Amino acid sequence: MSVFTEETRERAREIIARYPADRSRSALLPLLHLVQAQEGYVSPAGVAFCAEVLGLNKAQVGAVATFYTMYKRKPTGDFLVSVCTNTMCNVLGGQEVYDTLSAHLGVGHDETTADGTITLEHAECLAACDYGPVMTVNYDFFDGVDASTAVGVVDELRAGGRPMPTRGARLCTLKEMAVQLAGFADERDGAVADGGPGEPTLRGLRLAQQHGVSVPGFDPNTPIRSKAEADKAAAEAKAKAEAAKPAPAEASAAPVKGGDGASAPTGATEPAKPADATGSTTRDVKAPDDKSPQVRTAETRQPDAATAVPDAPGTKVPADGTAPEAGDARSAEAAGVAANPPAGDGKPAGDEAGAQERNLTEAKAGTDADGAGPADANETGAQK
Repeated sequence: MSVFTEETRERAREIIARYPADRSRSALLPLLHLVQAQEGYVSPAGVAFCAEVLGLNKAQVGAVATFYTMYKRKPTGDFLVSVCTNTMCNVLGGQEVYDTLSAHLGVGHDETTADGTITLEHAECLAACDYGPVMTVNYDFFDGVDASTAVGVVDELRAGGRPMPTRGARLCTLKEMAVQLAGFADERDGAVADGGPGEPTLRGLRLAQQHGVSVPGFDPNTPIRSKAEADKAAAEAKAKAEAAKPAPAEASAAPVKGGDGASAPTGATEPAKPADATGSTTRDVKAPDDKSPQVRTAETRQPDAATAVPDAPGTKVPADGTAPEAGDARSAEAAGVAANPPAGDGKPAGDEAGAQERNLTEAKAGTDADGAGPADANETGAQK
């Protein structure tokens, strides 16, 4: 039985419906946030769920889930506390803040307290250098923290409180945050009523106002139009452009001349050329052989020239002669696999230490027994 509720499945269908039918794979990122909103992390069941609803295999989903740090692969606390330990914040005391929190909570990087409340992590950069040292709680900022204020924040969280971030809306749990990242509104009362910009953020705006700097034609008093107003203005502009187009000239009946330059008999005219279809208002219809980008990409990447797309980048179909059979490609692939056995020490396949050492030794020698130069020696080592 699936661990995901019918509400989750309904939301998944809503997310997928936001994308064109042949672009449904683009829904994977919000879907991963959706499953994380229910379980608190992207579990193997969550990976299988996303693969099922999108028609992908689990390896494709797992490759995305492991790439982005916002997708957690093991159970995470209600509050993800991230401390920036990158250069700027570190100089200002970020590492001290992290070390103090780690000792106070009794957990290390990517570990969760026994009560399941706090997961601590050190972050490479939180993109707030002018507020450093900074830490975030479920991606909401606490600026200019020190060891003491950071401990106060986590203690309040563990006691059931919700300390107010320096910037942004009031705090919510990681699961509630994941719902928002999946593209759904935060239903909590007053969820987005708090917060505001920080002083360093406003500094550039104030300097621009002070020195009269603005983009050409910018009027700060111009109200932002609603979508309906913008659509109406676009429709009017399109109608005006269509009306300004010159009417297509009718094909003139030009007399047809004979081979000797004399005019043909009266009534013989040159066939009228078809009108340019550029301004046609006929509805566009997809060609019968139209394929989705995924199918076309897969076809252009396959190695058999017999079925390759002729104009695909990197694909060359022989102009004459017989195209290679599918078995030829499979034989070549099998030979390549046999020549590059998987390495047992975690190195990439074909990364043989002996060959590297021979190349390095011969390159340092500068010449081999036949008097070859460094380049020749390196090539000889590669061949060996």
